[in-house]
Amino acid sequence: MNFIDEAFLEVKAGNGGAGACGFRREKFIPFGGPDGGDGGKGGDIIFKVNLNKNTLIDFRNTRVFSAKNGKTGAGQNMTGPAAPDLILDIPQGTIIFDDESNDILLDCCEIDQLYTVVKGGDGGQGNARFKTSRNRAPRKFTLGFEGEVRKIRLELRSLADVGLVGMPNAGKSTFLNTVSAAKPKIGSYPFTTLRPHLGTIQTSDSSYVIADIPGLIEGASEGAGLGTKFLKHISRTGLLLLFIDLYPDENHSTIDQIKALRGELKSYEEDLTQKEAWVVCNKIDLLNDKALDELKISIPKEVGKIGIENVYFISAATGMGTKDLLNALTEEITNIKSDLA
Repeated sequence: MNFIDEAFLEVKAGNGGAGACGFRREKFIPFGGPDGGDGGKGGDIIFKVNLNKNTLIDFRNTRVFSAKNGKTGAGQNMTGPAAPDLILDIPQGTIIFDDESNDILLDCCEIDQLYTVVKGGDGGQGNARFKTSRNRAPRKFTLGFEGEVRKIRLELRSLADVGLVGMPNAGKSTFLNTVSAAKPKIGSYPFTTLRPHLGTIQTSDSSYVIADIPGLIEGASEGAGLGTKFLKHISRTGLLLLFIDLYPDENHSTIDQIKALRGELKSYEEDLTQKEAWVVCNKIDLLNDKALDELKISIPKEVGKIGIENVYFISAATGMGTKDLLNALTEEITNIKSDLA
């Protein structure tokens, strides 16, 4: 299935129905007076979170949505029927922007809430509304009001407790595949992950969600590689795991990878370095004991200089060290959720 995390729409609420101009005409009741009813309200356009949806693919082909108009009023003071609201399902974590001003209109995270993005116009008034002591037979009535129209942008940002960030082929997908039921694509070449994948870690007392974010390269914050297309997903996570390849090519040492990732996170518009981050050094199974021991001394010293205290050494492929990492994650996420409660 294609992963669509951005959509541009035009939404138009329904117009209100016109008021009616009518007069009561019954046998034996002369001069019955005006009885034109009001028009019905136009339909709103509402977004609702649907947990069964995880992309914005429904909006790939349809870009314009219009709610129905309210009905015209009628005689005997009958108000025209209001139009039904148009309810559109979206994934949890969708942000709705005004596409012209770029202002955030709605942040759709709550499951049971209805998010109204444009409101339908009110119905017009019938001539019965204009009867006065001086004007017993008004013929005046008003048309319905027009519904709101907006051009909006939908942007999906993954909701996860932990975000996996790293260079391409650092082993993030292998880790997620090992510790959860998620099955992201795994390959021996860069950019096998082309969309965020979510995996749930179930513990005895609770659970938490890990997001595998497609690999970053230098210049990602300016659009290089997959660029900002997926950096925005990291902004939703509570804790970042910076995945480092301990068996990199000659152009990217372990420290270079950390500096490059931190640089891209800082360059992003929301400065993601403000988030809690741990360093996870992967592929220890490819190193001999002496080389690994040296890295276990040098890397914590280097990352400590930039304010990162937690460093873990694992092999996502064999599972070595992953249990200690998961235990630490479980404790940290539990503490974060307790603080927010």
